Amino acid sequence: MQNTTTDMTLLGLFQMGGIFMWPLLLFSIATISIAVERIIFISRSNLRVDDLKNEARKFIGNDNIEGAKNYLKEKSERQMGARVLLSLVEKPGLSEHRMEKAAETEALTCINSLESGFDFLTALGSLSPLTGFLGTVSGMIGAFKSIAEATEVNAQIVANGIYEALITTVFGLIIAIIAMVASSLLSHAVDKFASDIETCCAELIAELKPDEH
Repeated sequence: MQNTTTDMTLLGLFQMGGIFMWPLLLFSIATISIAVERIIFISRSNLRVDDLKNEARKFIGNDNIEGAKNYLKEKSERQMGARVLLSLVEKPGLSEHRMEKAAETEALTCINSLESGFDFLTALGSLSPLTGFLGTVSGMIGAFKSIAEATEVNAQIVANGIYEALITTVFGLIIAIIAMVASSLLSHAVDKFASDIETCCAELIAELKPDEH
């Protein structure tokens, strides 16, 4: 009973999983590190834009473009959306098309910085279960090798081999789930920001170019 308890510890399972547990360990560290870093970065970037739009529209409605510029410049250090809206307010004399292009360029830069690391999460979500399956196949080969070499085959030999082989699959799937959930939630936050900033830019352009349709 004591041996079973020891084997069920995290270290015991890691040792039983064999050599393929090492790349899975690296994948798990990378997944958690990237996810945590992105969560912190996106949280600090403050992706809310409605408050920025409303305040900027007040300044613009009072023909105070400079006030809108100063307000957005002040907010641009703490709110990423302010950078995009500032690119519009700084160019009120341009045509609607050129203002849209300026905002689009700045928005793309912001979105790219927010999505940095997402590709790695996607790759880790794919590589982890494949590595786990590879470890399982390797373990099953060892299990059948033990069966072939045993003078007497019993259920314990087969069960222990399969048990050890499946550990890598479990760890690989856990890492993949974490990577996929993190990637999905973070992507949703960035997509919402992109949608919100597009709507806000359209409204501000209408304020800056009231006579153009």
